[in-house]
Amino acid sequence: MVKLLLIESPGKLKKLSQILGSGWIVKASLGHIRELANDGEDALGFELDGECIYCRYQLRSSRTQAILKELRQAVKQATEVYIATDPDREGETIGWHLQQELRLKQPYRVTYTEITPDAVRAAIACPKTLDLNLIAAGRARDCLDKLVGYKGSKHLVWALNNGAKSMGRVQSSTLHLLCQREQEIRDFVPQDYWSIWVVYSEGFKAFYRSSLNPTTAEKADTPDDAKTEPEPYVESERVTSAQEQERLVAIAKTYPHKSVQVEQKTIHQSPPPAFTTSSLQQSAGVKLRFSPELTMKVAQSLYEKGYITYMRTDSVALSELFCGTVRQYLEQHDPDNVPDQVARHRSQKNSQEAHEAIRPTQVQQLAESLSNQLSADEVRLYELIWNRAVASQCRPAQLAKTRIVTQSGSAFWEARGQVLVFPGYTVYWNNISSDHQLPAIKSGQNLILQEVGAEQKQTQPPPRYSEPKLVQWMEKKGIGRPSTYSPTIKTLKEREYVQLFKSKLQPTPLGLELDAFLEKVLPDLITAEFTAKMEQDLDAIATGKLNWERYLIDWNREYFAPALKQAIAKLSQFQSSSPVRSIPKLKTHEVTEIKCPQCDKFMVKVPSKSPKVKAGHFLSCDSHQNGCGVVMFKNEKTGSYQLPYSQR
Repeated sequence: MVKLLLIESPGKLKKLSQILGSGWIVKASLGHIRELANDGEDALGFELDGECIYCRYQLRSSRTQAILKELRQAVKQATEVYIATDPDREGETIGWHLQQELRLKQPYRVTYTEITPDAVRAAIACPKTLDLNLIAAGRARDCLDKLVGYKGSKHLVWALNNGAKSMGRVQSSTLHLLCQREQEIRDFVPQDYWSIWVVYSEGFKAFYRSSLNPTTAEKADTPDDAKTEPEPYVESERVTSAQEQERLVAIAKTYPHKSVQVEQKTIHQSPPPAFTTSSLQQSAGVKLRFSPELTMKVAQSLYEKGYITYMRTDSVALSELFCGTVRQYLEQHDPDNVPDQVARHRSQKNSQEAHEAIRPTQVQQLAESLSNQLSADEVRLYELIWNRAVASQCRPAQLAKTRIVTQSGSAFWEARGQVLVFPGYTVYWNNISSDHQLPAIKSGQNLILQEVGAEQKQTQPPPRYSEPKLVQWMEKKGIGRPSTYSPTIKTLKEREYVQLFKSKLQPTPLGLELDAFLEKVLPDLITAEFTAKMEQDLDAIATGKLNWERYLIDWNREYFAPALKQAIAKLSQFQSSSPVRSIPKLKTHEVTEIKCPQCDKFMVKVPSKSPKVKAGHFLSCDSHQNGCGVVMFKNEKTGSYQLPYSQR
């Protein structure tokens, strides 16, 4: 009796074959085998007809035909077929496509979040059926993204004739975030201010405060992942005029100083949770200088080799078994860090929590012991994941915090200090600023002024987003899901809508122009709130609360089709006026002697840096010249120009 296990990635074949042993055949589909066909209206591959959606699927590539032939032979040899694609909506949808193409009547569905003998065998022992709700959510996402991307790109973006190739539901909303920040930077007007401080002979420095209990917030050492980059700490309250600065310096020099308030307290700071996809990309970006794309590539390899759990998750929960093994590890190697009870962490509001946080499969497996089995990048990322997971199960850190407020005349001066009393989780994950110890000062004590100073500064514009910071904001705003953060940023860079400048994402002139155009013609679609609402609707489909066909038909009829019609109507007005922003085009468009096959007008050569346009340009029946907007691409083999595949 032979059993067949169908998986996605060939990287898992060796490990799973070793675990399952003889009697099993393990075959990989190499990801998706089918996609929506490029036919029908606007090459959507589906029709929104009445109450139902009719989808037509095609094989993704010529290679897929050979893969399916091999899989069909394996199915013939097997008495039982198990589908073990990834444990998320996309994996469930891939499993459904395999079932359809291979004509499997009752395949078993198994899911595991770590490729270890115990996890895989436990999944095989308790098989399920394919989840129709998850499949519905996956199909809805595919249709929704193609509907927005294809129709929006063809009828709106291509009409710009500026080299922009596409728009998208998540892509355009993310670009809008970056362009909004760029506009904030351009609109920013710097202001001068002064930071004023005093130094005492008793051995500490204090900063100006306007009152005994100012509203200036203390810089918190929060253990969450918002702190992916250092934030500026306003030491002195800002003094905005030279006259006021001179008055305060004079007060400090003229009047005697004494302490008026001394506060001392010990606080307990809880450990951060284990990694989600978002927090892993953020921390790897800051600590290892990995891009989100590289982080996910390395994490995928670690997962396939059995070293970490599944790396696409928004949950911070850890299994009781793993928490128990960490406790045993700490009892043996770091007994002072064993907490009184197991730490529990709360996930964010919209988390799907389909499976565990990202963690090592075996806590006893240390990074230094893996240098012979893993690449340098894999070792570094594994160590980051191991440290964070173990830290999440440790005791809180204890901090002794001191606050001293002094007074001279009507001016107050504040000093803050902290000392790490008990390191706790920071042994493994240090997110606390260094010690700053203040001397023992009593309330009412007279102090000797040693120095007074005022430093003139200037307010700074908000910073551009780094890739980790953008991932954080995408998660916070509800744009996309863990599996889409990295591909979205990659697409924006490939389309040349954004570029990396000094490790920060900066919109290009092309990206700014496209965003400004979409903001005029489809303002709702590119907002974070609108995109987040669609993600919530997809979540509702995944839990069976919403019918995917009814949702998509209603969404298109009530919003998208009318909005697109209005946007197309605005095109002529938009094209006849000056560009939305005074941004130079990349190159001048050149009129050719090639006539449009549809309206017989001369076509225009449009430059393109897209890797998919190998000739470096395409032809457009320029709508600026009252053309019909048809585009043609050069066939490198024949040297002639052709219509897009879907229009031939």
